[in-house]
Amino acid sequence: MKKIIKNGTIVTAADTYKADILIENEKIALIGQDLTDPSAEVVDAEGNYIFPGGIDPHTHLEMPFGGTVSKDDFETGTIAAAHGGTTTVIDFCLTDKGKPLQNSIDQWHAKSKDKSVIDYSFHLMIGEMNDSVLEQLPSVIEDEGITSFKVFMAYKNVFQADDGTLFRTLEQAKKLGALVMVHAENGDVIEHLVNKALEAGQTDPIYHALTRPPEVEGEATGRAAELTGLADSQLYVVHVTCEEAVEAIAKARKKGYNVTGETCPQYLVLDQSYLEKPNFEGAKYVWSPPLREKHHQEVLWKALKTGDLQTLGSDQCSFDFKGQKDLGKGDFTKIPNGGPIIEDRVSILFSEGVKKGRISLNEFVDITSTKIAKTFGLFPQKGTISVGADADIVIFDPSVERTISVETSHMAADYNPFEGMKVTGQPVSVLSRGDFVIKNKEFVGKLGKGNYLKRSRYGELTSSKEELYQK
Repeated sequence: MKKIIKNGTIVTAADTYKADILIENEKIALIGQDLTDPSAEVVDAEGNYIFPGGIDPHTHLEMPFGGTVSKDDFETGTIAAAHGGTTTVIDFCLTDKGKPLQNSIDQWHAKSKDKSVIDYSFHLMIGEMNDSVLEQLPSVIEDEGITSFKVFMAYKNVFQADDGTLFRTLEQAKKLGALVMVHAENGDVIEHLVNKALEAGQTDPIYHALTRPPEVEGEATGRAAELTGLADSQLYVVHVTCEEAVEAIAKARKKGYNVTGETCPQYLVLDQSYLEKPNFEGAKYVWSPPLREKHHQEVLWKALKTGDLQTLGSDQCSFDFKGQKDLGKGDFTKIPNGGPIIEDRVSILFSEGVKKGRISLNEFVDITSTKIAKTFGLFPQKGTISVGADADIVIFDPSVERTISVETSHMAADYNPFEGMKVTGQPVSVLSRGDFVIKNKEFVGKLGKGNYLKRSRYGELTSSKEELYQK
């Protein structure tokens, strides 16, 4: 059914203006003043902003880790994402060494196709680089439209790849038009520090942070950046947490290297002291890289403002406190890494960023949507409000004040790391390809309605429409 959104203030990465939006056949058909159509449903957005749907470039839904599986799957995770103003997620597809890459991709399709209520895509983990993997990569790009590859520099003996694998991945990405993503921590040094802590009987959650200090993130970020420069390739550093990593990215960019970076809301508003909470409560805040001392927060905010960091992901990877996180009682290394973040990503950046004057409205849209769409081959189908784009739209009330709580959360985990935090601003209604997923703060979407998105190669503008989608 056609829809006309009236009386709202449209905000894109470049402009802010009052206009109406006509939606037809899943697309934005017209933008103008005083639009009318007797066959259209009229949606009154008076007093609200109209944003392009948020894109979360960093999720781990139904992901196996540490002997368990993350609590939010593609059903609960995408419903929570939609409540939070996100209309597209890009999830990480993990691979197994020695097995065909397509096996893992098929597993991720099976997890997502009948559950996701919003559009989605995948990144692909590269755990090894050999002739077999090299032969498979072109079809991954051509057939699956997966144009971003993840290399872990940490989690020794689990996910960690060596520098040779990273460098060869960078070389192939340059040839094939793909983007390399890195989890930048020095896994070898972390392994040594962890073993020292355990030998000393240091087993509480705080030692998760103390054995992964900022220096190991900064060193790995700098190393990955230099390898990127050497390969003349392109790099995206995920979940940047600290001054050392920001400085390494800024240095690389000044050299002309194609290096970009992402941070996450938890690093902007929470700090290392949360891991010291008594009664094992600190385990709720165990993820990697860990929370840092508070002074790093302003460094991250400044980097978002200056452009040394460009995007905001959630690193959504939720585990229950009871029954999952408590697997690590008496040994912090057994605490599943991750937290429930996906629903609060957009609101926290608006409240702490826009409302407190750290970033502008247009920068907010760029950071949560537009820059991500451009980086990952989804623009201009996603990430903007323009004629011909998908009608992924968030109607956002900038004045409502609320307190974040697990009681009102739509994520599946039994706690919320931002519990008690007061924020200003909340999505009222959210549309995915022209259909309401959230209407007046209530879920009205359908399981399996989300489309799998094939993405353009790195650096190419998305121009095709129908071929982007594969159900």
